[in-house]
Amino acid sequence: MRRWLRVLLGVVLGACTALVELVFVLSAGLALTGVLILPRLRPRVASLSFAGAQALTELERRRLAKYLDSSHAGRPDGARALRYLAVRCAAGLLGGIVLFLIVYGAVGVPVELRDLWVSTNPLEGRTAIEKFWLTVYLVVFCSVLGFLALTGLAGVAVMDRALGGRFLEPDRAEQLRQRVEQLSTTRSDVVAAIHEERRRIERDLHDGVQQRLVALGMLIGRARRAGDGDRAAGLLRQAHEESQEILRDFRDVAWRVYPAALDAGGLQPALAALVERAGMPVELQYDVAQRPAVEVEAVAYFVVSEAVTNAAKHSGAGIVTVRVDREAGWLVVRVDDDGAGGASVRGAGLSGLARRVAALDGKFTVDSPVGGPTIIIAELPCG
Repeated sequence: MRRWLRVLLGVVLGACTALVELVFVLSAGLALTGVLILPRLRPRVASLSFAGAQALTELERRRLAKYLDSSHAGRPDGARALRYLAVRCAAGLLGGIVLFLIVYGAVGVPVELRDLWVSTNPLEGRTAIEKFWLTVYLVVFCSVLGFLALTGLAGVAVMDRALGGRFLEPDRAEQLRQRVEQLSTTRSDVVAAIHEERRRIERDLHDGVQQRLVALGMLIGRARRAGDGDRAAGLLRQAHEESQEILRDFRDVAWRVYPAALDAGGLQPALAALVERAGMPVELQYDVAQRPAVEVEAVAYFVVSEAVTNAAKHSGAGIVTVRVDREAGWLVVRVDDDGAGGASVRGAGLSGLARRVAALDGKFTVDSPVGGPTIIIAELPCG
């Protein structure tokens, strides 16, 4: 019922704006035709007409989004906006006529029934049987007309949405231009993400593995110079322990570059291993029957890895929930934590994830108000 009321209000507003649009279209048409006499005025008149058309089109776009559940992100140029108004005002006036018929029937039928049953004019006297069948006729006939009018109302709403999709969405050339811009931006983002990832790996190797290798070399050198066998054995034991730490560091760096578990068993075992090494409570919910493509799995893994790492290091979260689902051709990865919040998609780690997701034409959102919780969602196309 609430949805029908919204549609009704949308059609009512559309009928009202159609009157304004009709006046505007006629005025703009006369003005543009009139400047044929004075061609030097054409650019100015055309600019004003197109600006007015775009303003009215923006009102229609908002009406469609709010009342008819038809969102359109396009901003048509002036000429296209004027053509849209010329067509849409006809649909709006049709909606006004349907609304008038509904109101007329809702008011007129009760009046007719009242006059039929309470008439005091002796010339219009009818028997009770005649009044009964006339009442049945009016109720049935008006019910059918009411149903047709409501159907017409729904048809006007559908027509309104269709016109919005036809004129308010980018045309083929505009779509191609936007796609080229998107691919250019994505390519730049991918290059930046690769550069940032290389710098991070270099930093991990330099600050972690390299320092441990230096310490290992010093321990082995001290063991070689030690004259006491027991002291040399102790130094070698320390060197052996240090070598184990270096192997763990190498393994961590390799996992951050590309986890081998993705090739071995897919995303689920890789995430399970990540959860085990998280160092904090992480709840994993994985509901994907068919394995996605390898590149999709890799991006999904890094989204979870970075989100869990941020929660463990910065948010002070008590628990992290990871959900991976497949919905209508999209792999949806959602990571929730109950930490302090304040995460931003412009941060170094999350901005890199946003670039990775954008490279696959995916969607990446971060909702992290101060005080928490933090919700990170990545939607990746997986066919």
